[in-house]
Amino acid sequence: MPLPPPSPAIAGIQPYRVPRHGAPLDLYLDGIGGLQPPADLFGRLADADPERLVRQYPDTAPLAARLAERLGIGTDRLLVTSGGDDALDRACRALLAPGRSIVLPEPTFEMIGRYATWTGATQRTIPWPRGPYPVDAVLAAVDATTTAIAVVSPNNPTGAVIDAASLRRLAAGAPDAVLLVDLAYVEFADEDLTDVVLSLPNAIGFRTLSKAWGLAGLRVGYAFGPATLVGWLRAAGNPYTVSGPSVHLACSRLDDGVEVDAFLDRVKAQRDGLTALLAGLGADALRSQANFVFCRTPHAAWIRDGLAGLGIGVRTWPGHDHLGDAVRINVPGDAAVLARLTASLRTVLAPEAVLLDMDGVLADVSGSYRAAIVQTAAHFGVTVTGEMIRAAKAVGNANNDWILTRRLMADQGVDVPLDQVTAQFEARYQGTAASPGLKATERLLLDVERFAALAARYPIAVVTGRPRADAHAFLDQHGLGHLVTTVVAMEDAPAKPDPAPVQLALTRLGVTRAWMVGDTPDDQRAARAAGVVPLGVVPPGEDPTVSAPVLTAAGAARVLPDVTALLELLP
Repeated sequence: MPLPPPSPAIAGIQPYRVPRHGAPLDLYLDGIGGLQPPADLFGRLADADPERLVRQYPDTAPLAARLAERLGIGTDRLLVTSGGDDALDRACRALLAPGRSIVLPEPTFEMIGRYATWTGATQRTIPWPRGPYPVDAVLAAVDATTTAIAVVSPNNPTGAVIDAASLRRLAAGAPDAVLLVDLAYVEFADEDLTDVVLSLPNAIGFRTLSKAWGLAGLRVGYAFGPATLVGWLRAAGNPYTVSGPSVHLACSRLDDGVEVDAFLDRVKAQRDGLTALLAGLGADALRSQANFVFCRTPHAAWIRDGLAGLGIGVRTWPGHDHLGDAVRINVPGDAAVLARLTASLRTVLAPEAVLLDMDGVLADVSGSYRAAIVQTAAHFGVTVTGEMIRAAKAVGNANNDWILTRRLMADQGVDVPLDQVTAQFEARYQGTAASPGLKATERLLLDVERFAALAARYPIAVVTGRPRADAHAFLDQHGLGHLVTTVVAMEDAPAKPDPAPVQLALTRLGVTRAWMVGDTPDDQRAARAAGVVPLGVVPPGEDPTVSAPVLTAAGAARVLPDVTALLELLP
Protein backbone atom coordinates (compact mmCIF):
# COMPACT_ATOMS: atom_id res chain seq x y z
CA MET A 1 0.00 0.00 0.00
CA PRO A 2 1.37 3.45 -0.85
CA LEU A 3 1.96 5.87 1.98
CA PRO A 4 -0.19 8.99 2.22
CA PRO A 5 1.46 12.26 1.17
CA PRO A 6 3.02 14.38 3.90
CA SER A 7 1.19 17.28 5.43
CA PRO A 8 1.30 20.41 3.26
CA ALA A 9 3.02 22.08 6.21
CA ILE A 10 6.19 20.05 5.66
CA ALA A 11 5.97 19.15 1.98
CA GLY A 12 9.20 20.13 0.25
CA ILE A 13 10.94 21.17 3.48
CA GLN A 14 14.33 19.58 4.11
CA PRO A 15 15.45 18.75 7.66
CA TYR A 16 17.59 21.44 9.24
CA ARG A 17 21.30 20.76 9.12
CA VAL A 18 24.52 22.73 9.10
CA PRO A 19 26.29 21.93 5.78
CA ARG A 20 29.81 20.83 6.67
CA HIS A 21 32.88 20.02 4.63
CA GLY A 22 33.98 16.39 4.49
CA ALA A 23 37.47 17.01 5.91
CA PRO A 24 38.03 16.16 9.58
CA LEU A 25 37.26 19.11 11.86
CA ASP A 26 38.51 19.66 15.38
CA LEU A 27 37.57 23.33 15.82
CA TYR A 28 33.91 24.15 15.29
CA LEU A 29 33.33 27.87 14.74
CA ASP A 30 30.11 27.37 12.79
CA GLY A 31 27.57 26.92 15.56
CA ILE A 32 27.19 27.78 19.22
CA GLY A 33 30.54 29.31 20.02
CA GLY A 34 29.76 29.67 23.71
CA LEU A 35 31.89 29.34 26.79
CA GLN A 36 33.35 25.93 27.52
CA PRO A 37 31.44 24.47 30.48
CA PRO A 38 33.45 23.86 33.64
CA ALA A 39 35.21 20.53 33.95
CA ASP A 40 33.25 19.69 37.09
CA LEU A 41 29.83 20.33 35.55
CA PHE A 42 28.64 16.73 35.53
CA GLY A 43 30.14 16.24 38.96
CA ARG A 44 27.45 18.59 40.21
CA LEU A 45 24.94 15.80 39.70
CA ALA A 46 26.65 13.71 42.37
CA ASP A 47 24.56 15.05 45.24
CA ALA A 48 21.29 15.05 43.28
CA ASP A 49 18.44 12.66 44.01
CA PRO A 50 18.12 10.17 41.11
CA GLU A 51 14.52 9.51 42.06
CA ARG A 52 13.67 13.16 41.52
CA LEU A 53 15.87 13.87 38.50
CA VAL A 54 15.55 10.66 36.53
CA ARG A 55 12.65 8.47 37.58
CA GLN A 56 10.06 11.22 37.92
CA TYR A 57 8.86 13.67 35.30
CA PRO A 58 11.01 16.80 35.44
CA ASP A 59 10.01 19.86 37.41
CA THR A 60 11.25 23.16 35.95
CA ALA A 61 9.91 25.23 38.85
CA PRO A 62 13.28 25.64 40.64
CA LEU A 63 14.94 26.96 37.48
CA ALA A 64 11.96 29.15 36.58
CA ALA A 65 12.15 30.70 40.03
CA ARG A 66 15.87 31.43 39.67
CA LEU A 67 15.42 32.98 36.23
CA ALA A 68 12.35 35.00 37.20
CA GLU A 69 14.22 36.38 40.20
CA ARG A 70 17.09 37.47 37.93
CA LEU A 71 14.57 39.30 35.72
CA GLY A 72 12.61 40.75 38.62
CA ILE A 73 9.28 39.21 37.59
CA GLY A 74 6.85 36.59 38.82
CA THR A 75 7.06 33.01 37.60
CA ASP A 76 3.70 33.43 35.85
CA ARG A 77 5.56 35.62 33.37
CA LEU A 78 8.31 33.11 32.52
CA LEU A 79 8.34 29.68 30.90
CA VAL A 80 11.35 27.34 30.84
CA THR A 81 11.60 25.59 27.46
CA SER A 82 13.78 23.14 25.57
CA GLY A 83 16.16 25.78 24.28
CA GLY A 84 15.04 29.01 22.69
CA ASP A 85 13.85 27.03 19.66
CA ASP A 86 11.09 25.35 21.63
CA ALA A 87 9.90 28.72 22.92
CA LEU A 88 9.83 30.25 19.42
CA ASP A 89 7.96 27.24 18.05
CA ARG A 90 5.38 27.56 20.82
CA ALA A 91 4.96 31.26 20.06
CA CYS A 92 4.31 30.59 16.39
CA ARG A 93 1.81 27.86 17.24
CA ALA A 94 0.07 30.18 19.70
CA LEU A 95 -0.14 33.20 17.40
CA LEU A 96 -0.16 31.99 13.79
CA ALA A 97 -2.64 30.06 11.65
CA PRO A 98 -3.96 30.04 8.08
CA GLY A 99 -5.31 33.50 7.32
CA ARG A 100 -2.83 35.16 9.72
CA SER A 101 0.58 36.61 8.88
CA ILE A 102 4.00 37.22 10.38
CA VAL A 103 6.44 39.92 9.31
CA LEU A 104 10.09 38.98 9.60
CA PRO A 105 13.35 40.47 8.39
CA GLU A 106 15.64 38.64 6.00
CA PRO A 107 18.13 37.20 6.62
CA THR A 108 17.37 36.15 10.18
CA PHE A 109 17.21 33.01 12.32
CA GLU A 110 15.90 30.53 9.79
CA MET A 111 13.88 28.38 12.20
CA ILE A 112 11.35 31.18 12.75
CA GLY A 113 10.35 30.92 9.10
CA ARG A 114 10.07 27.15 9.41
CA TYR A 115 7.87 27.39 12.47
CA ALA A 116 5.65 29.89 10.67
CA THR A 117 5.41 27.59 7.64
CA TRP A 118 4.20 24.72 9.80
CA THR A 119 1.27 26.85 10.99
CA GLY A 120 0.10 27.70 7.47
CA ALA A 121 0.45 31.43 8.09
CA THR A 122 1.57 33.95 5.47
CA GLN A 123 5.12 35.27 5.77
CA ARG A 124 6.10 38.78 4.71
CA THR A 125 9.86 39.23 4.55
CA ILE A 126 11.59 42.59 4.80
CA PRO A 127 15.24 42.97 3.73
CA TRP A 128 17.64 43.57 6.63
CA PRO A 129 21.08 43.04 5.08
CA ARG A 130 22.88 45.34 7.54
CA GLY A 131 22.49 48.39 9.74
CA PRO A 132 19.56 49.29 12.02
CA TYR A 133 16.44 47.14 12.19
CA PRO A 134 14.07 48.28 9.36
CA VAL A 135 11.26 49.52 11.62
CA ASP A 136 9.49 51.65 9.00
CA ALA A 137 9.53 48.91 6.34
CA VAL A 138 8.27 46.34 8.82
CA LEU A 139 5.43 48.58 9.99
CA ALA A 140 4.48 49.27 6.37
CA ALA A 141 4.09 45.51 5.85
CA VAL A 142 1.76 45.07 8.82
CA ASP A 143 -1.94 44.70 8.04
CA ALA A 144 -5.08 43.41 9.74
CA THR A 145 -3.91 39.79 9.41
CA THR A 146 -0.56 40.38 11.13
CA THR A 147 -0.39 38.74 14.53
CA ALA A 148 3.39 38.44 14.95
CA ILE A 149 6.55 40.39 14.10
CA ALA A 150 9.96 38.77 14.42
CA VAL A 151 12.84 40.72 15.98
CA VAL A 152 16.15 38.85 16.40
CA SER A 153 18.70 41.06 18.14
CA PRO A 154 21.58 40.57 17.78
CA ASN A 155 20.43 39.14 14.49
CA ASN A 156 21.50 35.70 13.38
CA PRO A 157 23.44 35.54 11.08
CA THR A 158 24.51 39.20 10.69
CA GLY A 159 24.98 40.40 14.28
CA ALA A 160 22.97 43.60 13.66
CA VAL A 161 20.69 44.92 16.42
CA ILE A 162 17.59 46.94 17.15
CA ASP A 163 17.91 49.71 19.75
CA ALA A 164 15.54 50.29 22.65
CA ALA A 165 13.82 53.32 21.10
CA SER A 166 13.18 51.48 17.84
CA LEU A 167 11.83 48.45 19.67
CA ARG A 168 9.36 50.65 21.58
CA ARG A 169 8.35 52.40 18.34
CA LEU A 170 7.77 49.06 16.66
CA ALA A 171 5.55 47.86 19.50
CA ALA A 172 3.55 51.10 19.51
CA GLY A 173 3.19 51.09 15.73
CA ALA A 174 1.73 47.59 15.65
CA PRO A 175 -0.31 47.31 18.88
CA ASP A 176 -2.39 44.38 17.59
CA ALA A 177 0.65 42.24 16.76
CA VAL A 178 2.96 40.47 19.19
CA LEU A 179 6.69 41.12 18.90
CA LEU A 180 8.74 37.92 19.08
CA VAL A 181 12.02 39.31 20.40
CA ASP A 182 14.74 36.68 20.17
CA LEU A 183 17.59 37.70 22.48
CA ALA A 184 19.65 34.51 22.17
CA TYR A 185 22.87 36.51 21.77
CA VAL A 186 21.98 39.49 23.95
CA GLU A 187 24.78 38.86 26.46
CA PHE A 188 27.26 39.82 23.73
CA ALA A 189 25.45 43.04 22.73
CA ASP A 190 26.17 46.61 23.79
CA GLU A 191 22.61 46.98 25.12
CA ASP A 192 20.48 44.43 27.00
CA LEU A 193 16.89 44.78 25.80
CA THR A 194 15.38 42.38 28.34
CA ASP A 195 13.87 45.13 30.52
CA VAL A 196 12.49 46.91 27.45
CA VAL A 197 10.73 43.72 26.33
CA LEU A 198 9.30 43.25 29.82
CA SER A 199 7.87 46.78 29.72
CA LEU A 200 5.91 46.17 26.50
CA PRO A 201 2.35 44.80 26.62
CA ASN A 202 2.66 43.10 23.22
CA ALA A 203 6.11 41.50 23.30
CA ILE A 204 7.54 38.13 24.25
CA GLY A 205 11.28 37.77 24.85
CA PHE A 206 13.33 34.65 24.28
CA ARG A 207 16.65 33.81 25.89
CA THR A 208 18.82 30.74 26.16
CA LEU A 209 21.59 29.17 28.20
CA SER A 210 23.07 27.71 25.00
CA LYS A 211 25.25 30.57 23.81
CA ALA A 212 27.04 32.60 26.49
CA TRP A 213 26.50 29.96 29.17
CA GLY A 214 27.77 27.04 27.07
CA LEU A 215 24.90 24.62 27.76
CA ALA A 216 23.57 23.99 24.24
CA GLY A 217 23.56 20.23 24.75
CA LEU A 218 21.29 20.55 27.80
CA ARG A 219 18.62 22.36 25.74
CA VAL A 220 17.58 25.04 28.23
CA GLY A 221 15.92 28.28 27.21
CA TYR A 222 13.09 30.46 28.43
CA ALA A 223 10.39 32.86 27.27
CA PHE A 224 9.15 35.88 29.24
CA GLY A 225 6.52 38.55 28.84
CA PRO A 226 2.95 39.34 29.90
CA ALA A 227 1.38 36.48 31.89
CA THR A 228 -1.40 36.05 29.33
CA LEU A 229 1.01 35.58 26.42
CA VAL A 230 3.28 33.26 28.41
CA GLY A 231 0.17 31.25 29.33
CA TRP A 232 -0.54 30.76 25.64
CA LEU A 233 2.96 29.39 25.18
CA ARG A 234 2.44 26.94 28.06
CA ALA A 235 -0.61 25.58 26.24
CA ALA A 236 1.12 25.36 22.85
CA GLY A 237 3.69 22.66 23.61
CA ASN A 238 4.49 19.50 25.50
CA PRO A 239 4.49 19.58 29.31
CA TYR A 240 7.92 18.04 30.04
CA THR A 241 10.40 19.33 27.49
CA VAL A 242 13.46 19.92 29.70
CA SER A 243 15.03 16.94 31.46
CA GLY A 244 15.58 16.78 35.19
CA PRO A 245 19.38 16.66 34.95
CA SER A 246 19.31 19.66 32.60
CA VAL A 247 17.27 21.67 35.10
CA HIS A 248 19.63 20.73 37.93
CA LEU A 249 22.79 21.62 35.97
CA ALA A 250 21.30 24.85 34.64
CA CYS A 251 20.49 26.00 38.17
CA SER A 252 24.07 25.23 39.18
CA ARG A 253 25.47 27.00 36.12
CA LEU A 254 23.72 30.24 37.05
CA ASP A 255 26.16 30.52 39.95
CA ASP A 256 29.08 30.86 37.49
CA GLY A 257 28.33 34.43 36.48
CA VAL A 258 31.83 35.79 37.09
CA GLU A 259 33.34 33.22 34.74
CA VAL A 260 30.72 33.96 32.08
CA ASP A 261 31.26 37.72 32.36
CA ALA A 262 35.00 37.27 31.80
CA PHE A 263 34.27 35.20 28.71
CA LEU A 264 31.93 37.86 27.35
CA ASP A 265 34.63 40.49 27.81
CA ARG A 266 37.12 38.36 25.86
CA VAL A 267 34.69 37.83 22.99
CA LYS A 268 33.90 41.53 22.72
CA ALA A 269 37.60 42.37 22.75
CA GLN A 270 38.37 39.88 19.98
CA ARG A 271 35.33 40.62 17.80
CA ASP A 272 36.52 43.93 16.34
CA GLY A 273 39.96 42.49 15.59
CA LEU A 274 38.47 39.58 13.65
CA THR A 275 36.21 41.97 11.76
CA ALA A 276 39.20 44.14 10.82
CA LEU A 277 41.20 41.09 9.72
CA LEU A 278 38.46 39.90 7.37
CA ALA A 279 38.08 43.39 5.95
CA GLY A 280 41.83 43.59 5.41
CA LEU A 281 41.68 40.30 3.53
CA GLY A 282 39.08 41.71 1.13
CA ALA A 283 35.78 40.62 2.71
CA ASP A 284 32.83 42.91 3.38
CA ALA A 285 32.75 42.36 7.15
CA LEU A 286 29.81 43.79 9.09
CA ARG A 287 30.01 45.17 12.61
CA SER A 288 28.51 42.50 14.85
CA GLN A 289 27.15 42.61 18.39
CA ALA A 290 26.91 38.83 18.65
CA ASN A 291 29.61 36.26 19.36
CA PHE A 292 30.34 35.87 15.66
CA VAL A 293 31.48 37.95 12.71
CA PHE A 294 29.53 37.94 9.45
CA CYS A 295 30.99 38.87 6.10
CA ARG A 296 30.18 38.69 2.42
CA THR A 297 32.73 37.75 -0.19
CA PRO A 298 32.84 36.04 -3.58
CA HIS A 299 35.27 33.64 -1.94
CA ALA A 300 32.82 32.39 0.71
CA ALA A 301 32.92 28.79 -0.50
CA TRP A 302 36.71 28.80 -0.60
CA ILE A 303 36.98 30.23 2.91
CA ARG A 304 34.85 27.37 4.19
CA ASP A 305 36.81 24.76 2.23
CA GLY A 306 40.25 26.19 2.95
CA LEU A 307 39.62 26.45 6.67
CA ALA A 308 38.16 22.94 6.71
CA GLY A 309 41.43 21.74 5.22
CA LEU A 310 43.05 23.14 8.36
CA GLY A 311 40.47 21.54 10.64
CA ILE A 312 38.27 24.60 11.24
CA GLY A 313 34.53 24.66 10.56
CA VAL A 314 32.77 27.95 9.72
CA ARG A 315 29.19 28.59 8.60
CA THR A 316 28.26 29.14 4.97
CA TRP A 317 25.00 28.76 3.05
CA PRO A 318 25.75 27.04 -0.28
CA GLY A 319 23.06 27.72 -2.87
CA HIS A 320 21.08 30.06 -0.61
CA ASP A 321 19.25 32.86 -2.46
CA HIS A 322 20.42 35.58 -0.08
CA LEU A 323 23.41 34.08 1.74
CA GLY A 324 25.34 32.27 -0.96
CA ASP A 325 28.22 34.73 -0.62
CA ALA A 326 28.17 34.88 3.19
CA VAL A 327 30.43 33.48 5.91
CA ARG A 328 29.79 33.49 9.65
CA ILE A 329 32.66 32.79 12.04
CA ASN A 330 32.31 32.43 15.79
CA VAL A 331 34.62 34.56 17.93
CA PRO A 332 36.36 31.97 20.12
CA GLY A 333 37.04 34.01 23.24
CA ASP A 334 40.29 32.08 23.68
CA ALA A 335 43.65 33.63 22.76
CA ALA A 336 45.25 30.43 21.46
CA VAL A 337 42.23 29.50 19.35
CA LEU A 338 42.00 33.04 17.97
CA ALA A 339 45.69 32.90 16.99
CA ARG A 340 45.07 29.66 15.13
CA LEU A 341 42.00 31.10 13.39
CA THR A 342 43.69 34.31 12.29
CA ALA A 343 46.78 32.47 11.01
CA SER A 344 44.55 30.06 9.11
CA LEU A 345 42.49 32.84 7.53
CA ARG A 346 45.64 34.53 6.29
CA THR A 347 46.92 31.23 4.90
CA VAL A 348 43.66 30.52 3.10
CA LEU A 349 43.22 34.00 1.62
CA ALA A 350 46.79 35.27 1.27
CA PRO A 351 49.26 32.42 0.65
CA GLU A 352 52.90 33.33 0.20
CA ALA A 353 54.04 30.20 -1.65
CA VAL A 354 52.95 27.02 -3.38
CA LEU A 355 54.22 23.55 -2.49
CA LEU A 356 53.87 20.68 -4.96
CA ASP A 357 54.26 16.97 -4.55
CA MET A 358 55.95 15.44 -7.60
CA ASP A 359 54.58 11.98 -8.31
CA GLY A 360 50.98 12.11 -9.49
CA VAL A 361 51.02 15.91 -9.42
CA LEU A 362 53.83 17.01 -11.73
CA ALA A 363 54.82 13.59 -13.01
CA ASP A 364 52.64 10.79 -14.34
CA VAL A 365 54.22 7.78 -12.63
CA SER A 366 51.58 5.21 -13.52
CA GLY A 367 54.06 3.58 -15.93
CA SER A 368 57.18 4.11 -13.80
CA TYR A 369 57.06 3.95 -9.99
CA ARG A 370 53.79 2.03 -9.92
CA ALA A 371 55.05 -0.36 -12.59
CA ALA A 372 58.35 -0.77 -10.73
CA ILE A 373 56.45 -1.91 -7.64
CA VAL A 374 54.57 -4.52 -9.66
CA GLN A 375 57.68 -5.78 -11.46
CA THR A 376 59.85 -5.88 -8.34
CA ALA A 377 57.25 -7.90 -6.47
CA ALA A 378 56.95 -10.25 -9.45
CA HIS A 379 60.73 -10.80 -9.37
CA PHE A 380 60.27 -12.27 -5.89
CA GLY A 381 57.27 -14.34 -6.96
CA VAL A 382 54.58 -12.05 -5.58
CA THR A 383 51.63 -10.66 -7.53
CA VAL A 384 50.88 -7.02 -6.76
CA THR A 385 48.14 -5.22 -8.68
CA GLY A 386 47.50 -1.56 -9.33
CA GLU A 387 44.42 -1.76 -7.12
CA MET A 388 46.51 -3.09 -4.24
CA ILE A 389 48.89 -0.14 -4.62
CA ARG A 390 46.02 2.36 -4.71
CA ALA A 391 44.49 0.81 -1.60
CA ALA A 392 47.81 0.99 0.27
CA LYS A 393 48.32 4.62 -0.73
CA ALA A 394 44.78 5.42 0.44
CA VAL A 395 45.50 3.99 3.89
CA GLY A 396 48.62 6.16 4.24
CA ASN A 397 52.18 5.84 5.48
CA ALA A 398 53.06 4.79 1.94
CA ASN A 399 55.25 7.63 0.70
CA ASN A 400 58.38 5.52 0.19
CA ASP A 401 57.83 3.12 -2.73
CA TRP A 402 60.73 0.86 -1.71
CA ILE A 403 59.21 0.32 1.72
CA LEU A 404 55.74 0.04 0.23
CA THR A 405 56.89 -2.69 -2.16
CA ARG A 406 58.41 -4.67 0.69
CA ARG A 407 55.26 -4.25 2.77
CA LEU A 408 52.97 -5.43 -0.03
CA MET A 409 55.15 -8.50 -0.47
CA ALA A 410 55.24 -9.20 3.27
CA ASP A 411 51.45 -9.01 3.37
CA GLN A 412 51.51 -12.07 1.11
CA GLY A 413 54.03 -13.93 3.21
CA VAL A 414 57.23 -13.05 1.33
CA ASP A 415 59.59 -11.09 3.59
CA VAL A 416 62.67 -9.84 1.74
CA PRO A 417 65.31 -7.47 3.19
CA LEU A 418 64.76 -3.86 2.17
CA ASP A 419 68.14 -3.49 0.50
CA GLN A 420 67.35 -6.38 -1.87
CA VAL A 421 63.92 -4.93 -2.68
CA THR A 422 65.46 -1.50 -3.28
CA ALA A 423 68.13 -2.91 -5.60
CA GLN A 424 65.57 -4.70 -7.77
CA PHE A 425 63.27 -1.69 -7.78
CA GLU A 426 66.05 0.71 -8.82
CA ALA A 427 67.28 -1.63 -11.56
CA ARG A 428 63.85 -1.50 -13.16
CA TYR A 429 63.21 2.19 -12.59
CA GLN A 430 66.68 3.56 -13.48
CA GLY A 431 67.45 1.14 -16.30
CA THR A 432 70.89 0.65 -17.81
CA ALA A 433 72.96 2.11 -20.61
CA ALA A 434 71.21 -0.29 -22.95
CA SER A 435 67.71 0.23 -21.53
CA PRO A 436 66.36 3.60 -20.33
CA GLY A 437 64.26 2.01 -17.58
CA LEU A 438 60.72 2.76 -16.49
CA LYS A 439 61.50 6.39 -15.68
CA ALA A 440 61.53 7.06 -19.41
CA THR A 441 57.74 6.61 -19.43
CA GLU A 442 57.14 9.57 -17.14
CA ARG A 443 55.42 12.60 -18.60
CA LEU A 444 54.84 16.12 -17.32
CA LEU A 445 51.32 16.84 -16.07
CA LEU A 446 51.62 20.65 -16.12
CA ASP A 447 52.96 22.31 -19.25
CA VAL A 448 56.00 24.55 -18.89
CA GLU A 449 54.14 27.73 -19.81
CA ARG A 450 51.60 27.31 -17.03
CA PHE A 451 54.25 26.28 -14.57
CA ALA A 452 56.17 29.43 -15.45
CA ALA A 453 53.02 31.50 -14.93
CA LEU A 454 52.62 29.93 -11.49
CA ALA A 455 56.27 30.53 -10.61
CA ALA A 456 55.92 34.18 -11.63
CA ARG A 457 53.24 34.66 -8.98
CA TYR A 458 54.53 32.51 -6.10
CA PRO A 459 57.78 30.86 -5.07
CA ILE A 460 57.49 27.11 -5.57
CA ALA A 461 58.84 24.24 -3.50
CA VAL A 462 58.66 20.64 -4.61
CA VAL A 463 58.13 18.34 -1.63
CA THR A 464 58.66 14.75 -2.73
CA GLY A 465 59.49 11.31 -1.44
CA ARG A 466 61.84 10.77 -4.38
CA PRO A 467 65.59 10.65 -3.94
CA ARG A 468 67.05 14.08 -4.63
CA ALA A 469 68.83 13.00 -7.81
CA ASP A 470 65.63 11.58 -9.31
CA ALA A 471 63.65 14.69 -8.43
CA HIS A 472 66.15 17.09 -9.99
CA ALA A 473 66.53 14.84 -13.02
CA PHE A 474 62.82 15.00 -13.75
CA LEU A 475 62.62 18.77 -13.26
CA ASP A 476 65.66 19.45 -15.43
CA GLN A 477 64.54 17.05 -18.14
CA HIS A 478 61.26 18.91 -18.51
CA GLY A 479 62.68 22.42 -18.24
CA LEU A 480 61.30 23.21 -14.78
CA GLY A 481 64.45 23.19 -12.67
CA HIS A 482 65.10 26.92 -12.89
CA LEU A 483 61.50 27.70 -11.95
CA VAL A 484 61.57 25.82 -8.64
CA THR A 485 62.95 27.68 -5.64
CA THR A 486 63.74 24.59 -3.57
CA VAL A 487 63.30 20.83 -3.57
CA VAL A 488 62.74 18.84 -0.39
CA ALA A 489 63.53 15.21 -1.17
CA MET A 490 63.82 11.83 0.54
CA GLU A 491 67.22 12.58 2.07
CA ASP A 492 66.11 15.84 3.69
CA ALA A 493 63.42 14.83 6.19
CA PRO A 494 61.20 11.98 7.39
CA ALA A 495 58.64 10.81 4.86
CA LYS A 496 55.15 12.24 4.68
CA PRO A 497 52.70 12.13 6.47
CA ASP A 498 55.26 13.53 8.89
CA PRO A 499 54.97 17.32 8.54
CA ALA A 500 58.75 17.77 8.69
CA PRO A 501 59.36 17.95 4.91
CA VAL A 502 56.56 20.51 4.52
CA GLN A 503 57.92 22.57 7.42
CA LEU A 504 61.40 22.40 5.91
CA ALA A 505 60.06 23.73 2.62
CA LEU A 506 58.48 26.69 4.41
CA THR A 507 61.75 27.41 6.19
CA ARG A 508 63.77 27.28 2.99
CA LEU A 509 61.30 29.58 1.24
CA GLY A 510 61.25 31.98 4.18
CA VAL A 511 57.43 31.96 4.42
CA THR A 512 54.79 30.89 6.90
CA ARG A 513 51.70 30.66 4.66
CA ALA A 514 51.35 28.25 1.76
CA TRP A 515 49.11 25.84 -0.13
CA MET A 516 50.23 22.34 -1.04
CA VAL A 517 48.98 20.04 -3.80
CA GLY A 518 49.37 16.28 -3.42
CA ASP A 519 47.77 13.12 -4.75
CA THR A 520 47.82 10.92 -1.63
CA PRO A 521 46.37 11.03 1.89
CA ASP A 522 49.94 11.28 3.18
CA ASP A 523 50.32 14.60 1.34
CA GLN A 524 47.11 15.96 2.83
CA ARG A 525 47.98 14.93 6.38
CA ALA A 526 51.51 16.30 6.17
CA ALA A 527 50.33 19.67 4.82
CA ARG A 528 47.54 19.95 7.37
CA ALA A 529 49.86 19.12 10.28
CA ALA A 530 52.25 21.84 9.09
CA GLY A 531 49.50 24.49 8.90
CA VAL A 532 49.55 24.49 5.09
CA VAL A 533 46.28 24.33 3.13
CA PRO A 534 46.08 20.80 1.70
CA LEU A 535 44.77 20.37 -1.83
CA GLY A 536 44.21 17.03 -3.49
CA VAL A 537 44.59 16.07 -7.11
CA VAL A 538 43.47 12.85 -8.72
CA PRO A 539 46.46 11.13 -10.33
CA PRO A 540 46.24 9.93 -13.92
CA GLY A 541 44.34 6.72 -14.44
CA GLU A 542 42.42 6.81 -11.16
CA ASP A 543 38.66 7.14 -10.75
CA PRO A 544 37.85 10.57 -9.26
CA THR A 545 34.70 9.22 -7.62
CA VAL A 546 36.91 6.82 -5.66
CA SER A 547 40.00 8.96 -5.08
CA ALA A 548 38.36 12.29 -4.22
CA PRO A 549 36.47 11.08 -1.10
CA VAL A 550 39.65 9.41 0.18
CA LEU A 551 41.64 12.62 -0.21
CA THR A 552 38.88 14.69 1.39
CA ALA A 553 38.66 12.34 4.36
CA ALA A 554 42.42 12.79 4.82
CA GLY A 555 41.95 16.58 5.00
CA ALA A 556 41.98 17.95 1.45
CA ALA A 557 40.32 21.37 1.31
CA ARG A 558 39.43 20.64 -2.31
CA VAL A 559 40.25 17.92 -4.78
CA LEU A 560 41.31 19.40 -8.11
CA PRO A 561 40.75 17.64 -11.43
CA ASP A 562 44.41 18.33 -12.24
CA VAL A 563 47.19 20.65 -11.10
CA THR A 564 46.33 23.25 -13.75
CA ALA A 565 43.14 24.08 -11.80
CA LEU A 566 45.36 25.52 -9.08
CA LEU A 567 46.01 28.59 -11.23
CA GLU A 568 42.33 29.53 -11.17
CA LEU A 569 41.97 28.98 -7.43
CA LEU A 570 44.95 30.99 -6.21
CA PRO A 571 44.36 34.67 -5.33
